[in-house]
Amino acid sequence: MQRILVLGAGFAGLWSALGAARELDELGAAGRAEVMVVNATGYHSIRVRNYEADLDVTRVPLGEVLDPAGVRWVVGTVQDIDTGARAVEVDEQGARRKLQYDRLVLALGSRLVHPPIPGLARCAFDVDTYAGARRLEQHLAGLAQRADAPGNWTVLVVGAGLTGIELACELPGRLRKIAGAAHAGQVRVLLADRSPVIAQAMGGAQPVIAQALADLGVETLPGVSVLEADEHGARLTDGTRIEAATLVWCGGMRAHPLMEKIPAPRDALGRVPVDEFLRVQGVPGVYAAGDCARALVDGTHESVMSCQYGRPMGRYAGHNVAAELMGAPLLPMYIDWYTTILDLGPWGAVYTEGRDRKLADQGASAKRTKRLINGQRIYPPRSGKRADLYAAAAPVVQAPPPMLAGTGAAARAC
Repeated sequence: MQRILVLGAGFAGLWSALGAARELDELGAAGRAEVMVVNATGYHSIRVRNYEADLDVTRVPLGEVLDPAGVRWVVGTVQDIDTGARAVEVDEQGARRKLQYDRLVLALGSRLVHPPIPGLARCAFDVDTYAGARRLEQHLAGLAQRADAPGNWTVLVVGAGLTGIELACELPGRLRKIAGAAHAGQVRVLLADRSPVIAQAMGGAQPVIAQALADLGVETLPGVSVLEADEHGARLTDGTRIEAATLVWCGGMRAHPLMEKIPAPRDALGRVPVDEFLRVQGVPGVYAAGDCARALVDGTHESVMSCQYGRPMGRYAGHNVAAELMGAPLLPMYIDWYTTILDLGPWGAVYTEGRDRKLADQGASAKRTKRLINGQRIYPPRSGKRADLYAAAAPVVQAPPPMLAGTGAAARAC
């Protein structure tokens, strides 16, 4: 029995595993090779929803989507990768073992970057993982029981990328609900970023985002970051002291550190380069998808760390790794569109098209599109039927998300 080993069960890993199982089935090779997944938890995490208040909907049990597809899975932490020996060392609740593979898919994703700022690691919260988002949720829920002090109802969010903006827009309403009538007037949310303009990378949507933040009462602090942090707040790089019981770090991503074990060059984000078939260049038998891979998705533009690319990269990596193992033709991946749909909390959302992020829709209609994406489009089928899972894992690129009766172009098929 040959083995395709997939490391990670995020957007890229889950779909790599299902894509590989689907192709083996189509080739009539399911009895000659197995697909095995190693993941740190027993869940597929809808990571991009960790900024939301309801975290219960952000996890899908792996058994629910992998067992019906005939995919084996192991809960463990990957400790080492030896591509020469074709072996991966895994820690399963303190017990270490080596898993051999015939083909490997790297889908370990990315991690939030924590620079060596004094006090940051000890005092800051984040929503990078489900566990981190739960920790923040529990902290916020406990604010009402704390002794009243300056900054008790102040949250400083650092990093105005997509996650930082989405979280900042959610927090005023969440905090006021926790604070109640007695303290609602003390709620204060600040969003800081090194960029001289908040949401500068959002192109034509930037003025809309700025207006939404202002309407929601989010204070913006452009051109600054954290110099040092403690339990009561932070000192910024411009010398300002912010009293805040809650500091949330959203300061950028980097590929999983185990990519350093792969004998391939890495880009500035720590990603390994892959070709149009998702093969790691110069490393036989190894594929990569999602945030740990750098692909030229249309022959020119690099992939972006997002589920928008992680999901199709996973489908193609899974299909191709199984096809190569069985001597079947490979399929090149080509993605010729790019969109950004950014949640702006109670204000609504913005929908942009293209790498220059041309504004296509905004407000309530864009919010409906965002809800369609977050609540349906990015989830695997949960019917428990193998046929549904295999159909969803086909190596195809979906059309852009539809714009639902908004200010932009006519709605398009999902």
